[in-house]
Amino acid sequence: MTACAIEPAAANEENGDGENGDEENGDGETSRTEHVITEDGRAPRTGCVITVDGSYAARLARNGDSWFPERWTLDGPEPYAVPLPGNQPEEPGTEVQPMGDGRVLIRRFTGGRHTFSLLYPTGPRTGELPLGAVECPDQGTVLRLLPPAPGGEKAYALAVGPHSSAVWLVAGGAFGPEHLAQVPGRCSGGVWLDRDGRMLALDRETDGRTKAVVVDLERGGEVSPLLQIADGSDDRLLLADPDSGLLLISSDAPSPGRPRLGWGVLGSTLPVRFPECLRVPDCALTPFAIQPGQVLVPESCGVALRVDGPMGSWVGVWRPAARQVQHLPAPEGWLAGAGLWTEDGELLLPYATADTPCGVARWAAASGHGALAGEAEGPGGTGAGDVGLEGSEGGGGEVAGAPEPVPPVPPESAVARPVPLQQAPLGNLVTK
Repeated sequence: MTACAIEPAAANEENGDGENGDEENGDGETSRTEHVITEDGRAPRTGCVITVDGSYAARLARNGDSWFPERWTLDGPEPYAVPLPGNQPEEPGTEVQPMGDGRVLIRRFTGGRHTFSLLYPTGPRTGELPLGAVECPDQGTVLRLLPPAPGGEKAYALAVGPHSSAVWLVAGGAFGPEHLAQVPGRCSGGVWLDRDGRMLALDRETDGRTKAVVVDLERGGEVSPLLQIADGSDDRLLLADPDSGLLLISSDAPSPGRPRLGWGVLGSTLPVRFPECLRVPDCALTPFAIQPGQVLVPESCGVALRVDGPMGSWVGVWRPAARQVQHLPAPEGWLAGAGLWTEDGELLLPYATADTPCGVARWAAASGHGALAGEAEGPGGTGAGDVGLEGSEGGGGEVAGAPEPVPPVPPESAVARPVPLQQAPLGNLVTK
């Protein structure tokens, strides 16, 4: 069974969470709410989907009452969008996903079947290459695209039925959609654990509990456990970085019935930690991007958080070595929940407004061990070590101050195959 460690609060007073921050209401519940994910295990829907390498993005754009696919190119000097409209408007529930070669995969539901095609620009029109269809015979089965796979050559879908879930290869195969694995239980989520697109983590619900498992797509869908923090806890994997092994986890193990956001390291014997700074009153925190390239130093990885609160949505920036979340204003028109980090520690946030239909805001970060910027000075600073919003005009943004960073402790080297986190020792880091 995995140990879980509760890190002490270091910045709760600045967040208005002092000794009286958890006053009980009339129902006996505390005023703090922590909706890291929804009850069905799904994160809030993002405004667009970005390839793993950050070259392309895709979304459903709107023109009046009509929806059409749109591809964004992000790896050039300036981002630009290419509309890919079909012969008729798309349904709002249609899914799109960019491929590594610039084509866009589209999933439509028509006639009781899920059809897949690749879209690409052909002068003034849109070219379309049909890939085939998947029919789900069981009533109530829900099919959706999984997050973009590493490499960008293949795309996968998850069909969730009443008693089992199926993983499908829907693009990049030799003969159309291909059934790869059948996993007992109802699955949600979907996180890639390696750079080869082989190890897929899913959150599987069985016997009323949800636990993250690993599906090996090259061994016939072999399933092995990943998260088992407590016997009666719901343990979900939200995000992972294959380079550092950093995992972002949602679990109610430290507070039964109330999910907490925590972190661990893939293949490490260290326990899962649940920092107090990731408990923001009346807000939902959803991680959406991890800084890549930080090999052997997961504590230094920048983590971008979508924060949904009473006043709307904004961006949170955090790293495990720090004990405070930096709350940053989102750019106007941010495609909420979408973004990516560069290896140099720059956070890219796509946005669309009437004046700028395709834009990317950049949050600069200080160099050195992947440490997030803005931890050395207070709000509004412009010196080294500050965070600023670098839009097309290079304007700056305000950032809340943070304490001195905690020096990262190099973890043990991750093994090639995921080690279930329930094998971590209890030690003295368990908080009951």
